Amino acid sequence: MINIAFIGLGTMGYPMAGHLARTGSQISVYNRTQVKADNWLEHYPGNKCDTPAEAANNADIVLICAGRDQDVEALMTGADGLLSGARPGTLFIDHTTTSSLLAEKMLGACEDKDCHFADAPVSGGQQGAQNGQLSIMCGCDHSLFDQIRTVTAPYTKAIVHMGPVGSGQKTKMVNQIC
Repeated sequence: MINIAFIGLGTMGYPMAGHLARTGSQISVYNRTQVKADNWLEHYPGNKCDTPAEAANNADIVLICAGRDQDVEALMTGADGLLSGARPGTLFIDHTTTSSLLAEKMLGACEDKDCHFADAPVSGGQQGAQNGQLSIMCGCDHSLFDQIRTVTAPYTKAIVHMGPVGSGQKTKMVNQIC
């Protein structure tokens, strides 16, 4: 069993984390608005953390579903951020739609801590998240892709490795334009 931290329990993250909780994995959740984490725990098994660092402390994998570039950067590198609590070898999977430049910057921050990073924006909207039918465009080192596919399987219908970190965000941008 792996220890998973899920960061961001908004419209998309709430059901995504719920799908993971149903797998029997040990789930810890963090949300800036703590009442959302409390509500999530009324429906799913897991633990609530008070800071991103606490959530990352025992996690093998950290999944992030936040709002925008600044949110992800603050969650990752800010005071009590995820990287301050992460152990070497932790895999960070960012489902937020951000810039490819931020994804590359977060890869560098993770590498400085001997951690791994993947940009894996999702498509499918709230309905797709609720039904476990999201599509993921993944940018990561090829050696991480099978692990990412396995951990995200409870809420995806399709996942494609698009290339190195940043490629997922570039693909999502093209998808949105089309």
